[in-house]
Amino acid sequence: MACDLWLVPLVDVLCQSPDNPFAEEIAVYDRALRDAALPPVPVFGYMPGLSGDVAPIAGFDYDALHFLRRAYLLQVCGLPVTPVDELGGDYEQLLEMFETTAQQSHLVWHYDHAGAYVPVDFPEPLANEELMSGGGPLGSSHRLLRELEAVAPAIGIDPVNPPLAPAPPVRPTSLEEPAATVEYDDSPYARERHVWLGLNAAATRSLSQGSMIVFS
Repeated sequence: MACDLWLVPLVDVLCQSPDNPFAEEIAVYDRALRDAALPPVPVFGYMPGLSGDVAPIAGFDYDALHFLRRAYLLQVCGLPVTPVDELGGDYEQLLEMFETTAQQSHLVWHYDHAGAYVPVDFPEPLANEELMSGGGPLGSSHRLLRELEAVAPAIGIDPVNPPLAPAPPVRPTSLEEPAATVEYDDSPYARERHVWLGLNAAATRSLSQGSMIVFS
């Protein structure tokens, strides 16, 4: 099944528009951030070259996303990171054995098909009843990027000089359809690397441009 990542520029021309399609979601995120004594979702003034246009940034399938999450959990828990052909039951065992660690990870503890990362720095994903009944835990783009940098060497990526990110999807993909065909590299961690590059591009642009990352 396909997973798309979109960048939502947090600019006033979009966020302060009465037609903002993300108004309800941002209000929910603001309440969660306020309850955690954190600043609200930032809104930036218009600048040349930056509009309120929402655009896709990456696409991959759910299985590949879980491959990367598995690699991160193995590494952060001090276990050898090894390639696998399929997830099997070891990933579920990892989630059960290291549940607390998983729930502290912005990469791991996030819905596959919904939810967002915002450019606000906070240590653990935010979760309350309102969030969990909708898009799931709210992540920090800052922390996502740090976790990606931490796991990069284990899957053969130099986080300082990563390969070019794959092109974003040419059109939105639905939840039920497969992700677009991908030409993976010849690494034993090809699927993990493909997802890493997409997430890294999204997190980097989220912080540099002041955007929210939205899963769909």
